[in-house]
Amino acid sequence: MRILIAEDHHDAAEVLRIMMERWGHEARVAYDGIRALELADLFLPHVALLDIVLPRMHGYALARKLGLRLPAPRLVAVTAWGQDADRALSRNAGIEHHFLKPVDPQQLQNVLDTVTVLS
Repeated sequence: MRILIAEDHHDAAEVLRIMMERWGHEARVAYDGIRALELADLFLPHVALLDIVLPRMHGYALARKLGLRLPAPRLVAVTAWGQDADRALSRNAGIEHHFLKPVDPQQLQNVLDTVTVLS
C-alpha cells in the first residue's frame, strides 16, 4: 500500500516510515499539513497516518481535505491528544482510528490488514 505519514517530529516520522517499509508498504513523509496535502495529490495514498498538531495546517483540517481529494482514504490519527473530545474531533474530521503515541505496532498492523486496495 501507499502510506502517507504527516508528522512534524522527524524521529517519530522516521520510525513510522521504517515500520511501514519493513511491512512491505511504500511510505512518504510530510512534516507539515500543507506539504502532506501536496504530497497526497501526487502520491495518492491508500492510508494516511496523521499527527493532529502539525505546522501550517492542523491534522483535523488535513483529514477533511484528504477525505475530499482522495478516493476512499483510510485516515488514522497517531497523536499525543487522547481525550474523549479529541477522539470526537477525529471522528468528525473523517479519521477512522485514533491512536496515542507511541502507537502499538500490532494495533496499527490490525488496521492496515483491513484496508482493501483497489488501485
